[in-house]
Parts: sequence; C-alpha cells; structure tokens
Amino acid sequence: MTKLLVLYNQPSDPVAFNRYYFATHVPLAQKIPRLRACIVSRETPRTLGSGAGPHLVAELHFDSPQDLEAALASPQGEAAKADLQNFADGGATMLAFETKTVG
Repeated sequence: MTKLLVLYNQPSDPVAFNRYYFATHVPLAQKIPRLRACIVSRETPRTLGSGAGPHLVAELHFDSPQDLEAALASPQGEAAKADLQNFADGGATMLAFETKTVG
C-alpha cells in the first residue's frame, strides 16, 4: 500500500480552516481517482515532544506508487492540490511512502 500523509500546519483561523476543509476540500479530494481511503485526524494531534504540531493530519491510501502518481496528475488531483491555497494559509507538508508490516 502507498500512502500520502498531509500535515497541515496551524492556520490563522482554525474554525474557518475546519469549515472549509470538511465542506469543500474533503469532497474535492474524494473525487481523486484510485483513492482507496481518506482518513483525517479527529482533533488537533498532540505533539509528543517540544514544538508545535500540525493542526490536522490527513492520510490518503493508494494501491501503489504508480496509482498515487496517476491520481495526483489527474484533473481531480490537480484541483485538490490547487485548492490548498484557499484554506491552508499555514502551509502543509506532504509525505508519500509505501508501507509494510514488521514484526
């Protein structure tokens, strides 16, 4: 499985961020082809160390790195990426990786 982890930094207006994110951005992202699951943090994540943590974490699941690349290059993926400027004024970090079970 391939995942795209999006860490949204603290926005200037958390209430407006949440309203826009769940009403507009999530439905836009759910239209991305090849997306298997979209999971978001229920509340602001706790930082288990010093420093401020992200406001929200989103995890998008794809079957393979190729599916992720195709999804992001699709019109729906491009639209979702472009939409970040409409609400994520604190910025966001995107991490793509494959997962495996260990142990």
